[in-house]
Amino acid sequence: MTSSSSPRIAYFGVPLGARVLHGAGHRLVAACLGPLDLPGRRWARRALAGSLVLGQPDLRDPGVQKALASTRPELLLSFFWPKKIPAAVLAWAPAYGTHPSLLPRWRGPDPTFWAIRAGDAATGVTLHALEAEYDTGGVVATREIAIREDDTAWSLSRRLDRPALALLREIAERVRRGERIETRPQRGEVTQAPFPSAQELAIDWRQPADEVLRLVRAASPEPGAGADLGGQEVEVLRARRWHGAAPVGLAPAEAWRTPEGWAVRCGEGAVRLEEVRGADGRAVDLDALFASAGISRPDGGL
Repeated sequence: MTSSSSPRIAYFGVPLGARVLHGAGHRLVAACLGPLDLPGRRWARRALAGSLVLGQPDLRDPGVQKALASTRPELLLSFFWPKKIPAAVLAWAPAYGTHPSLLPRWRGPDPTFWAIRAGDAATGVTLHALEAEYDTGGVVATREIAIREDDTAWSLSRRLDRPALALLREIAERVRRGERIETRPQRGEVTQAPFPSAQELAIDWRQPADEVLRLVRAASPEPGAGADLGGQEVEVLRARRWHGAAPVGLAPAEAWRTPEGWAVRCGEGAVRLEEVRGADGRAVDLDALFASAGISRPDGGL
C-alpha cells in the first residue's frame, strides 16, 4: 500500500458504518454486518459487489477466518460490532474501533445507560486500538459532548453516532495518507457498563425524584424502567418532575391525579408520568389502571 492508495479495509459492525466509509471513497474488501435485524444489508450487497459480505458470522470459525484472511486486509475497523473479535483476527492488520464513552469510563456494552444513570454531565466517543479484551486498547482520539437534561439512552446514542463515524472516517483517511497512528494509554478510573439487571432497572420510589427520572431516561425506550403501579407491573418510558405540592399523607410509590395527569410520590419530591408501557408492550391507560386499583379522586384518596 502506498501513501496515496486506499487501504484494503475489513469492516465489522452495523451497515451504517460501512456505508459511511464506502461513501468517503474507502475500499472495503470485506464487511461483516450485524446485528442482522438492522437495515442496510441489502444496500451493502449491491454497493459492495465483488467484496466479501457476511451477515454476523462467527469469527471464531476457522472457515470464516480463512475466507476473511483471503481478502488480505490492511486495516480492520469496527463500529458497534456485537461480538468479541478474536485475537487471531486482530493480528492480521492494525485494528481500531469506536466506543460510545470517554474510555476508560464506562467500558462495556451499555455505556449510555450508565452515563445518564450516574448523572454524568458529559460523555463522548473514543477511537481506540482493538485488543482481545473489550475496550482496553490505547486511545487514538476522543470527541466529547454534553449530556442534555432531556436525553434518553436512545437520543444520546444517536447524538454520539455522528462524532463516532467522523472518527472512523478520519482513521481510514490517515492510514490512506500513510500517517503513523499513535495511541496513548487510557487514563483515569475504570468504570464498567454492563447491561443493567432487572433489579437495577426497577424504580425505587424511596429515592429522590431526580434519581428516579435519571433511571427512566437511562432505560428509555428499551428496556424501560420497571415499576409496580396500582398493583400492575409496568415500564415507565417518560416522566417529568412534578413541581406542585403532593397531597398530605402520601407515602413514596403512592399516586394521585394532578390536573396534568398522574403523579407518584418519591422519597423527595414527585414525578408526573407521561408514558407507561404494560407487560404486553402496549401503552397503559393510567386512568383505567388506577381506577381499577380504587384510586380515582384528584386528592389521591380511595
